[in-house]
Amino acid sequence: MAIEFREVSLDPLAGLSARAPDGAVIGILGERGAGQTRLLHLAAGLEQPTSGTVAADEPSRLLGPSDSWNLSPVRTLLLDHAFSQMGALARLRAAAGLERLRRQGTAILLVSQEQELLRELCDEIWWLDQGRLAARGEPLEVLERYRRQLTLQIRQWGQDASQPLTPSFRRGDGRARLLGLETLDSQGRPAMVWHSGEPVAVRVRVRFEQPVEDPVVGIMIRTRIGMEVFGTNTGLEGIPLGPCPAGETLAVTFSFLCQLCPQQYTLTAASHDPDGVWHDWMEDALAFSVTDSRYTAGVVNLRAAVAVERGRVGV
Repeated sequence: MAIEFREVSLDPLAGLSARAPDGAVIGILGERGAGQTRLLHLAAGLEQPTSGTVAADEPSRLLGPSDSWNLSPVRTLLLDHAFSQMGALARLRAAAGLERLRRQGTAILLVSQEQELLRELCDEIWWLDQGRLAARGEPLEVLERYRRQLTLQIRQWGQDASQPLTPSFRRGDGRARLLGLETLDSQGRPAMVWHSGEPVAVRVRVRFEQPVEDPVVGIMIRTRIGMEVFGTNTGLEGIPLGPCPAGETLAVTFSFLCQLCPQQYTLTAASHDPDGVWHDWMEDALAFSVTDSRYTAGVVNLRAAVAVERGRVGV
C-alpha cells in the first residue's frame, strides 16, 4: 500500500476515498479548483485533512511544472502539471523515467489536463468533480465519461453565451445590410457550440436599403486557419428571394446536419446579386465551436462503419 485516502475532506475535497497501489501510475483529472493539487499536498504530508485519514509510504517527492525532474528512487512521486512546460524530447525522457520508477514499485500520482498524456502513461484515472470522486478506473473509460460531461457543460455555456459580430472585413455597395448572423442548435436556439452529428442551422437577417430585383443570401464556414469547409446560398439551393423593395427584411435559415469534427470555425455571410456584386459581405463575422464525446481527426466527420472479416489466406 503506497497511498490511501480514507473519507478525506479538506476544502474542496469532500469524503474522498481511493487507493493508489505500489507500482501504479494514477492520473488525476478535473477542472480547475476540483482539488487535484490539494490531493497531492495531502499525499505529501504538506497539509492535513479536516476529517478522514491519509496513509502514505515515505519518503515522497512532489514536483511542479517549474521544478527540475528528479527521478531518483522514491516510494511516492507526486506530479502537479509537471509535463506542462516540457518539449517533445524532454517528455519522452520523463515518460521513460516514470516507467522505470513504476517497475521499481513507486506509486505515482500525475495531475494533468492533457487527456492524451493521461491515456498513454496511466494505469488508472481518478476524475475529481467539485472535490468529489466522480469516477475512477480504466483510462479510456474514465476519459470518455469526462469528455461527455465536458461536452454537456460546453454546450450549456454556448447556449447562454453571446458574442457580437466582428467581421475581419466588410464590403458591399450598401443596397442591403446584414443585421444579424446566428448559429442555432437542434432546438432552434442560439448556440455558440454545436455537437457533431446534431441538426443545426445558420440564420442570416438582412434588410434591403434599396430595391433589389434578385438578391442572393449565402454563408461560408471555414476553419480558424481559413480553410473553406462548406458554403452555399439561396441561388444554389434554388430559393428565389426577389424582388425585394427598400425597407423589406428577410430572415434566411440554412439547416443541415453538423458533420464537422471538433474544433473552432468561423462563419461568413453575404447578400449579393446573382453575378456576385456584393450588397453586404461580412468576412469571418462569427466564431463557433464543434464538440463531440469522442475524438475524431480532420474536419469532416464521415461517421464510418467498420466491418471485419477474419480468415486465413487461401482458405
